[in-house]
Amino acid sequence: MPIVSPNIRVRVEDHFEVGEHSIVDDYCYFSTRVRIGDWTHLATGCSVAGGPERLFSIGDFSSLSAGVRVWCTSNDFVNDAIMIGAAEGITGDVSFGDHTGVGANSVVMPANDVPEGVAIGALSFVPAGFEFEPWTVYAGIPIARVAARNRDSVLRQVEQLLGRSSV
Repeated sequence: MPIVSPNIRVRVEDHFEVGEHSIVDDYCYFSTRVRIGDWTHLATGCSVAGGPERLFSIGDFSSLSAGVRVWCTSNDFVNDAIMIGAAEGITGDVSFGDHTGVGANSVVMPANDVPEGVAIGALSFVPAGFEFEPWTVYAGIPIARVAARNRDSVLRQVEQLLGRSSV
């Protein structure tokens, strides 16, 4: 059974799905369609925005740390008037695969497909449409590859959590 704080704000209530054993902490804000996998944690103060036309999804065994901002829609500060009702700007769904994580106070812009096993360090900025490699650690402003992630170790820990024999 998921744990969802009563102190969150969901603006697209009929499209808010939270998987088994997942947790959504206090003071999170959602203004887009949301699909959260199993055994996933969204820490306090996360914002996921973009409107009802857009989808934010995050897979199983994943997390957003405190204060992460995910934008499925953003103003285009170069080409558009910056006001309500102006052009659509930069827009696109944001998805995170299984075994992904985003460090505290990072910002993820629209149209990103983060594959399985990617970890993003704290205080990082992910521009729209960034290209990721699975099972890799990224960090910084601008974001850059830091290291490979140990897939076998991560999956072994998941198996142990689930009470299964190690792989």
